[in-house]
Amino acid sequence: MSATESAGVTASIPDLYAGAIERRLERAEREDVAKRIFDRDDTLWGEAGQPEVSNRLGWLDIHDRLAAEADDLEAFAGAAHDDGLTEAVVLGMGGSSLAPEVFRRSFGTRADRFILHVLDSTDADAVRDVEAQIDVSKALFVVSSKSGGTVETLSAFHYFWEKTGGNGSQFVAVTDPGTSLEALGGERGFRRVFVNDPNIGGRYSALSYFGLVPAALLGADLKGLLGSAVELGTALRTADASANPGLWLGSVLGELSLAGRDKLTFVVDPPIESFGLWVEQLIAESTGKHGKGILPVADEPVGAPEAYGNDRVFVHLHDAGGHGVGPDNDAAIARLTEAGQLIITIPTHGANDLGRIMVLFEFATAVAGWVLEINPFDQPNVQAAKDKTKEVLSLGSPPDIAEADADALRALLDAGPPSYLAIQGYVAPSPEFDGEIEALREQLRDRTTMATTFGYGPRYLHSTGQLHKGGKPDGRFLQLLHVADDDLTIPGGDPSSFEVLKRAQADGDLLILREHGLPAERIVLRGDPTTALRTLKENL
Repeated sequence: MSATESAGVTASIPDLYAGAIERRLERAEREDVAKRIFDRDDTLWGEAGQPEVSNRLGWLDIHDRLAAEADDLEAFAGAAHDDGLTEAVVLGMGGSSLAPEVFRRSFGTRADRFILHVLDSTDADAVRDVEAQIDVSKALFVVSSKSGGTVETLSAFHYFWEKTGGNGSQFVAVTDPGTSLEALGGERGFRRVFVNDPNIGGRYSALSYFGLVPAALLGADLKGLLGSAVELGTALRTADASANPGLWLGSVLGELSLAGRDKLTFVVDPPIESFGLWVEQLIAESTGKHGKGILPVADEPVGAPEAYGNDRVFVHLHDAGGHGVGPDNDAAIARLTEAGQLIITIPTHGANDLGRIMVLFEFATAVAGWVLEINPFDQPNVQAAKDKTKEVLSLGSPPDIAEADADALRALLDAGPPSYLAIQGYVAPSPEFDGEIEALREQLRDRTTMATTFGYGPRYLHSTGQLHKGGKPDGRFLQLLHVADDDLTIPGGDPSSFEVLKRAQADGDLLILREHGLPAERIVLRGDPTTALRTLKENL
């Protein structure tokens, strides 16, 4: 084993990979990769002038620019709270919802700020659950969409617009300039419309208005969050990989992916243990294309060394200062290190440190794109799922998709590395369901040594869905579909209801996966979804 380090980021790397990594780091320095990223040199990732490169690099300094607006954002949140609004609901998908969800779980809630909820589901029960948790008359709804036309977001907006009686003072928009959502906010008298820098892709937007407006509402320390990102800036501009953690991390992860170590498994200490929700979109959607990619594995329970194949890289986000209370992952990581697994350790320092960690991984992902020779800012396969959803909706009734029998499930699960199993849950999110999913993932991983992932649908379509279709054809897919007992109408919507939309998204994605020649099966969860999942786990 070889030990290596860059600006506090340490790694234990098997000697087998040490030479290739050393050569890659030398090349990164020789080709001025760090400088070229900050120079917005789009030729780093392909030919000059290709779409979605030079106009997608605003994330490099958005934290510097918005640091000056921290007081304004906090004043906005305070004024809204003083007006009697007590809860905030983010209506968004993917890049518009995942960072707010991580901030919500990591920072908690201040008594003088908002209780934050995030709705990024088209499941009728999920919409109903959020409505039941709030007093609609005292809620502030944050309608977030870069394009301004995200169907899931607008469906939720129309639903709650009707519930508030069309009270524009209870709505805020976050969107790009010139979108229909910006116009809608003006026409309907929204409390405020935040116009974001358009030169930032959704998955790189955590420290833009898309993340910071919800963070301000819940009372996060914006100056601390942004300050930790700003402090990293000097190191990221350094040409020397041993002093530039982003250049080093991206080079290492990209090179290891080329060598077959492409299952990037996150072990995250409290209080930022939800970080995987955000980073899996960043890495999967950025690198999973043209038959290449790095699969992020988040929230998979840590197992014994024999539960893993030789396709893993472990990243331990280690709480270096006792900022969180929860399970101690150090002993498990030590066992994996002793067994010869590849471990990267990154010290973290509480919720405010999320700004630094997010920018670190954004930069590293951009560098990994250079290593893999792909554009880390586009998402060529995401549109296919949207188009298929529209096609299914145009049929008027759902296509006939058979539920997997025992033989089909056995065939699906009869694999090992480098295959991975992606479980997709079209069901209302809940802590109880999450717990059963963790147990199922652990059971299947221990039996097969396959990496496992889980995503709620349709959230994952805006996240890992790109890698599923565009990355290495190693994926095996188990879709869990639950049909809510009572549907909810989308006022003036097309489609007409949330369950119709959800079913079309589930059908469309399953059909697209099969058109790509990938093994994909469906199980219908009847009755209480958590109970049905527990029964499935026992039968498996």
